[in-house]
Amino acid sequence: MIGSVVQGFFGGSSPWVYEVIYINRSKLLVRNEGIATSAEMAEMSYVVDYYIHIDSKQEALDLITHMPFAGAVIDTKEIADYAGPAIEQAINQIIQVTKMEHINERISDVREAVKLHLTDFLKVYGIMLNDLKVLIMPRDERMRELISLQAIGLSPIEAVRYYLALRMADKGLVSAPNAAAGVPFNIGGQPTGFYPLGDEVGATR
Repeated sequence: MIGSVVQGFFGGSSPWVYEVIYINRSKLLVRNEGIATSAEMAEMSYVVDYYIHIDSKQEALDLITHMPFAGAVIDTKEIADYAGPAIEQAINQIIQVTKMEHINERISDVREAVKLHLTDFLKVYGIMLNDLKVLIMPRDERMRELISLQAIGLSPIEAVRYYLALRMADKGLVSAPNAAAGVPFNIGGQPTGFYPLGDEVGATR
């Protein structure tokens, strides 16, 4: 009834202006993917998965104040787009000066660098960073297979032979085992020795 009286006094419109804002304060999973280059200029793919959340009312206000709306909501995709350059910079600082074969040895350094940069970046928007995981691998599928073969104890040349043998086996080539062993493939039976030819075959004429 009070609302009807107020609306009638103001010509049928409500004098109060209000906006309903819903903030999801649960942990949300965000993913960023990109390409970095090693010291040899080899392309490396990276995937960064991390959890974020809004911890308080003030942080919710920071989010809607500092991050512009592209629509009716701010979703995790928009946050990933904003955080992408910060993640890429942190990863490249280490990857670009590290040889490809030593990148996995420095994955902890990469993770800490990304966590530090991302925490500072998201803090401006009132977003708290929780868990974070970084995965880096060669972009080329053939290179990934060769590294996997070396990981089981094969030397680089043995890894190349086994990779070739696997591809040949996929094509149904019977010489695949020879490629893996590094030995030639002979068509037909193996020679067992030399035999003299007598007069019966006319070889001496």
